[in-house]
Amino acid sequence: MADIARITEIIEPEVKALGFDLVRVRLFGKTEVGDEEHTLQIMAERPETGQLVMEDCVQLSHRISDKIDALEEAGETLIHEAYRLEVSSPGIDRPLTRLKDYANWLGHEARITLLVPVDGNRKSIQGDLVALDGEVITLDEKKSGRVTFPFADVEFAKLVFTDKLLAATKPIDMGDADDIDDAEDEAQED
Repeated sequence: MADIARITEIIEPEVKALGFDLVRVRLFGKTEVGDEEHTLQIMAERPETGQLVMEDCVQLSHRISDKIDALEEAGETLIHEAYRLEVSSPGIDRPLTRLKDYANWLGHEARITLLVPVDGNRKSIQGDLVALDGEVITLDEKKSGRVTFPFADVEFAKLVFTDKLLAATKPIDMGDADDIDDAEDEAQED
């Protein structure tokens, strides 16, 4: 499998060059008999809005593809399997991958899977994020109350879609929506 740290090292400057923040780099795939399908997923956001519009995704996708192609031409292959590139915004129920994500979303509900169990045997917890002290996260867990754990113990975390989260999320930039609708209408007329 590919080296995610190296892929991230290559992709992050490309994301930053466009004025975006990198949220997550993930390579995943399923292998079926004789058929491999891998996806390189890049989540990024505009720092001021926490989202990307379609034009941003296209621009970032081209930039990343060009960079990976240039490295391959120079003799460095980042991903040995065939793969599909997927560039997207993290969405409303976004993954929490950085400490600043926890700070930005205090008071909101999250679902977290830990590498190290809390309360003796539970690795999956869900509740409201109530504090971030350095690299220590505190969650008001639904089953057992307050749970504290280090950021380093988080395997996976994401916000839970709630009315409160929806109300707190900045409106989606629909600036290009009319252009997309017009293009679809023209295509249907042809």
